[in-house]
Amino acid sequence: MDPAAPRPAPFNLAAHVLAGGARVPDKVALQILRPTGAERWSFARLTAAVQGVAAGLQAQGLEPGDRLLLRLGNTVDFPLAFLGAIAAGLVAVPTSAALTAAEIGPMAAAVAPRLILAAPGVALPDPAPCPVVTAETLRGWEDLPPAPWHWGDPDRPGYIVFTSGTSGRARGVVHAHRAILARRRMWDGWYGLTPADRLLHAGAFNWTFTLGTGLMDPWSAGATALIPAEGTDPRALALLARRFDATIIAGVPGIFRRLLRDGLPALPRLRHGLSAGEKLPRALREAWVQATGTDLHEAMGMSEISTFVSGCPDRPAPAGALGWPQPGRRVAVLGPDGAPVAPGEPGILAVHRNDPGLFLGYLDAPGDTAARFAGDWFLTGDLVAARPDGALDSLGRADDQINAGGYRISPAEVEAAFDGLPGLTECAALELTLPGGATVVALAYTGTPDPQALAARAADRLARWKQPRVTRAFATLPRSANGKLNRRAIRQDWGTA
Repeated sequence: MDPAAPRPAPFNLAAHVLAGGARVPDKVALQILRPTGAERWSFARLTAAVQGVAAGLQAQGLEPGDRLLLRLGNTVDFPLAFLGAIAAGLVAVPTSAALTAAEIGPMAAAVAPRLILAAPGVALPDPAPCPVVTAETLRGWEDLPPAPWHWGDPDRPGYIVFTSGTSGRARGVVHAHRAILARRRMWDGWYGLTPADRLLHAGAFNWTFTLGTGLMDPWSAGATALIPAEGTDPRALALLARRFDATIIAGVPGIFRRLLRDGLPALPRLRHGLSAGEKLPRALREAWVQATGTDLHEAMGMSEISTFVSGCPDRPAPAGALGWPQPGRRVAVLGPDGAPVAPGEPGILAVHRNDPGLFLGYLDAPGDTAARFAGDWFLTGDLVAARPDGALDSLGRADDQINAGGYRISPAEVEAAFDGLPGLTECAALELTLPGGATVVALAYTGTPDPQALAARAADRLARWKQPRVTRAFATLPRSANGKLNRRAIRQDWGTA
């Protein structure tokens, strides 16, 4: 689909996703994997459950355009609620079950949902801004007579995800129904996806990487999605991949590092792996190829547009490079003056505003949205340089945002969690690469806080992936001439502090 092509109308994202299995209603669309077996969902059952959930939501009095906050665990409830809401014309707001009450409260206030769907034990905003419906009630909706698809303008909001900016404030990223159309470019430009594939994604249902790459894209193609059940021991992933005939494995680099460390059985049906979320170390890719005889194809993306630069089976990325803009993408590398730079010169990676996968804007923040554009180009904030053949090399972020374990994290958000901690005078959060190649959240600090109090404060105020994995005391924290924390200098001094 050309970026400037007219959008199909009327349109519904959920209907588009499930149309891929309409010709094979009895085919397995989803298997939830356990060492003892798998829970199977056919395309027919999946479609009926999604439309049943849509009917249940409508029975609650919700109307098209209303927002539904999802506070669900890593179960099939999550994709059913997500697609069911969109099927009914609602705006789905998926959030991680790991978020604390302190974190979800401001998000809920920003979203102003009409309803919250919640699993037992998952933190809720206090007080709740609207009625809360339990996951048990949600399961009862799956068998309701199916609601019709809500058709409408493909440019209308379909879902909202949250990302952290450099300000430390979680921002809602609003996506249109037509965002699913841009994902078709990943099938050939990254996945090499066919209806015969069985794609195993190791992430949680509530992560947008899993919702997209692990579920919606395989279903759109009529392929089978394989997801490990909640609580699965990560050491069992390789055996599950073998037992359930995975042809593609997707995950963050840490997943592939773990698979190699734990030992891989023969995977005769595996064609390749898909890596995203953070930079794939060259050594890890080489080790994977040596161990499995298959390649790892990396993709680069962000919450505002998902992945749009990648290697693929038909055109593997050169060693050390990210890959190429996916077919149909309009991408540029821009200098400080907003003009394209020459190959080999560093610049900001930018995407044309007509890309159907590009977000509608930040929730209730037109100023923040406008600030991300330079003319017709959305500025990603990633520094890259183009090779003569057009492949892109990553040069890091133009800001201080942390990318660890596949999550983009604001240093300011992490630092704010430690405000007022006794004995702590100041702190700086940063991304740190460990000797094995993994990237983690690190916290440099001055003062004499109790280490146990540091850990307790992090656990109380930050989701697990935002909590510092390593901490170190400094006599002083280096600053630039204008007084700004110099995180690059902190990173350089880490080993000598």
